[in-house]
Amino acid sequence: MTESTAPLRTGDMPVPEFRENGRAVLEWIASYLETVGDRPVLPSVRPGDILSLLPATLPEKPEPFDAMLADFDDLIVPGITHWNHPSFFAYFPSCASGPGILGEWLAAALGVNAMLWRTSPAATELERRVLEWLAGLVGLPASFQGILYDTASVSTLHAVAAAREACGIPVREQGLAGLRPLNLYTSELAHSSVEKAAIALGIGSSNLRKIPIDDLGRMDADALAAAISRDRSEGRVPFCVVATIGTTSITSVDPVREIAGLCRTENLWLHVDAAYAGAAAALPEMRDRFDGWEQADSIVLNPHKWLFTPMDCSAFFTRRPEILRAAFALVPEYLKSGEDEDNLMDYGVQLGRRFRALKLWFILRYFGREGIQSRVREHIRMARHFAGWVDEHPDFERVAPAPFGTVCFRAAPGGFTEETLDGLNRRLLESVNETGECFLSHTRHRGQFCLRLSVGNIRTEERHVHDAWVLIQHTFRKILESTPQAGIGENLSD
Repeated sequence: MTESTAPLRTGDMPVPEFRENGRAVLEWIASYLETVGDRPVLPSVRPGDILSLLPATLPEKPEPFDAMLADFDDLIVPGITHWNHPSFFAYFPSCASGPGILGEWLAAALGVNAMLWRTSPAATELERRVLEWLAGLVGLPASFQGILYDTASVSTLHAVAAAREACGIPVREQGLAGLRPLNLYTSELAHSSVEKAAIALGIGSSNLRKIPIDDLGRMDADALAAAISRDRSEGRVPFCVVATIGTTSITSVDPVREIAGLCRTENLWLHVDAAYAGAAAALPEMRDRFDGWEQADSIVLNPHKWLFTPMDCSAFFTRRPEILRAAFALVPEYLKSGEDEDNLMDYGVQLGRRFRALKLWFILRYFGREGIQSRVREHIRMARHFAGWVDEHPDFERVAPAPFGTVCFRAAPGGFTEETLDGLNRRLLESVNETGECFLSHTRHRGQFCLRLSVGNIRTEERHVHDAWVLIQHTFRKILESTPQAGIGENLSD
């Protein structure tokens, strides 16, 4: 850190200084985007390494901006996992496109709080219109109204809260004490945010029913119906089902149309988690995977996953916005205004709201429908190539279908126990990621440890996917060659 001799002053950074520093930041960002593929995807640091380099106390005197930018480059960037790297294949894609970054800049410059219509009319009305565009892009009917939250976890929490409100019981005024237990249903492969919502909203994890899946990883609709019937017979109150299109582990697709029919019969709220896969609905040829989702009461789709939008941006759609509003609207005197407006703060737990719609507006306009479709389609094509390479290799196997841009697979050479294969694949994952050339994540499906490669970064080209496959095979061979087969199970499980 550099000792500052700058004089103390009041007020903001002077505009001429801001302009000069802004140019430096813009140049850094442009250079970073141009060269991010040359950096290691994962940093070679250990927990606490970055913290040890940062001063323990706040600077007493002002510091020059160029020193801060230099420290950013020297101290922070070496500890960054580069989600913008074209060989980032872990988890689900989440990358920042150029127009999204610029939109984020402008939103930060405006610094608005989009809580009331009055606090920034354009922020409120742009959010409405942009979400109408997004709904149209993915084929949702005009009856769905959208709102932006930060993440799918928060969107799911709002869906479950709306479902609880729709029950007609006075939870808002009286709480849950003394009421019959409410039951929430989802599949064994549902995202953990469903259980977190149950915990946070007082439903309780013991009242969450995790429904079994079939051989393709889909929720078993017959088992769901049986669980609902059993709970009703015990005096419980079934109130909500969360189905998934594109589960986090293996991207399986629940039978939404069948589940929607059951929810109508049983008068249950249906929420569809399409946080990852929802972007694929922009492609006409992929719409069959979304069959029935238009019958849901609410849907979540994350533009920050597969629509090249900087974190964070989660689009929540509902056919019943009045229920969502009834669950959350609370207007104290100091927030009342003379306009008869529809305030975004009334549709969630947050009062203060970022201007997330601006970056999404820039992205949708810059790429357009055709540009978005071509990029998502290309990602799916590359993932299918990778799946084909896995299928053709005698020592590898896919552990699940790959309906979108994510492939779940493992090394499975003959002659090894399942325990040994788990150790082999764990070592394979660690060794590949340690190279810094690409980044994969893992899951466990039907008891098997497996690797996940997810294609969805806007900067990824087929050569990056091909290079990842070459690296995986090369690393696999090195592990087998360096470990005697007789002791491989013990050695690989270290």
